[in-house]
Amino acid sequence: MKNNIMNTKYIWLLLICLGFVACNDPEDFVDAPEPEAVLPPLTAGSADFSKFVSVGASFTAGYADGALFMASQQNSFPNIMAKQFAKVGGGSFTQPMMNDNFGGLAIGGTRIQEPRLVFDLVNQIPVPLESIIGPVTVTTDLVLNNPTGPFNNMGVPGAKSFHLLSDSYGNIAGVGSYANPYFVRMASSSTATVLGDAAVQAPTFFSLSLIGGNDVLGYAVSGGTGIDQTGNLNPATYGSNDITDPNVFAQAFSTITTVLSSGEAKGVVTNIPNITDLPHFTTIPYNPVPLDAATAGALNQGYAAYNGGLQQAFAALIGTGLFTQEELDRRTINFVEGQNAMVVVDEDLTDLGAINPAFAGIPQYRQATEDDLFVLPLSSLIPQGYGTQIPLEDKWALTPEEQMAIQTATDAYNATITSVASANGLALVDLQSILNQAATTGIPFDDYVVTADLVTGGTVSLDGIHLTARGYAFMANKFLEAIDATYGSNFVASGNVAKAIDYNVTYSPGL
Repeated sequence: MKNNIMNTKYIWLLLICLGFVACNDPEDFVDAPEPEAVLPPLTAGSADFSKFVSVGASFTAGYADGALFMASQQNSFPNIMAKQFAKVGGGSFTQPMMNDNFGGLAIGGTRIQEPRLVFDLVNQIPVPLESIIGPVTVTTDLVLNNPTGPFNNMGVPGAKSFHLLSDSYGNIAGVGSYANPYFVRMASSSTATVLGDAAVQAPTFFSLSLIGGNDVLGYAVSGGTGIDQTGNLNPATYGSNDITDPNVFAQAFSTITTVLSSGEAKGVVTNIPNITDLPHFTTIPYNPVPLDAATAGALNQGYAAYNGGLQQAFAALIGTGLFTQEELDRRTINFVEGQNAMVVVDEDLTDLGAINPAFAGIPQYRQATEDDLFVLPLSSLIPQGYGTQIPLEDKWALTPEEQMAIQTATDAYNATITSVASANGLALVDLQSILNQAATTGIPFDDYVVTADLVTGGTVSLDGIHLTARGYAFMANKFLEAIDATYGSNFVASGNVAKAIDYNVTYSPGL
């Protein structure tokens, strides 16, 4: 009896073991969750974040969707960084807050800057806020309600490098010419400088972002002409829109860095991206016009006299080398059924009237190529005949020659920035490489891949130049990464960085 009981016990034990063996296929097991990695505690390294001051232009201010407004300021990259700095001894971070979420500026009730753009879900395009919600009153008024500083965020939309040193840049009497209305709001006095108001706070840590960006951006957004096609006081076009001489930039940047670095303050700077990679310049193709055969024929009739004048000039100048077959072909206008290149005015073409007064009436027209770029505001005018019946003035396009001028200046500015940053032991963020990657392959950001595409890319806001909240969060993380590498902090390794999911890519019209 005892043996039977023992045998029965072993049989059951054997069956249980066989059951375990039978379930030993991979699909029969559920992987146990891996234990969360234990992150190291946050450390500041050799940096002191107790007094953080950020100096720059529109990106620093948090400009987005063609305006500055409360929500965009709250998502400025310096404010995002300051939240991380606060965890390791950083102090309070004050910003010159706007009065509403409409955006725009006024002087004594007269509007001088329009409200922000919003996304039209029906037509899938950026549109003015008021086209969606109706008229609004811009409540941020330079006469009525300027905030009181000092401000840790010294980002001034539209500021060029040398503007940061100007003692008239905050004088309300100069708004519309030599002064900047955004700095008027925040300046400690009418003769204050941006650099002076930053330096007087004795920062222990500072950031300099995109100093020099506006030194080429004003030229670019005006198609190389300096003309503001929006009708606003465009923050990218205050004052002259000529490209800043690289020697002037170098002197200004060196002065700014020397002053802010005094007292052993540490800091982080950025180089300048290739701004022509921004969707403000890449969204509109050179050949956006679809035509049927009848419309193409009618347009060709309209340009028949122009083409005929070119033929006469070529016949008269053949053999002189002043007007070649190649240029004749380039300047001849011809529309066909299907997609068509737009007609542009190109000041770099030969001025035939200067060669022979008999040809003074022949304009400098040609059809665009894929090497030309077009500014984003043109998009609303193409359906009205711009680029077909109406040749595009230079302000709508960046020709290859104008793009080269921008690139040459950008390269010179970046050489200065790299040299000065190295000489002063400053962290350097390579925004040029970052934007290039966003414009080509895209960049992973948590569970997303951000690109430089307008609207859909998640990085660049509706104006095609400035960033979305998620774009500024990504930028803040790149600053923290550079700070870690230079000063031995560990914001990234300790997980003290901005999370993509916490930052939207559009702002609601109903903010």
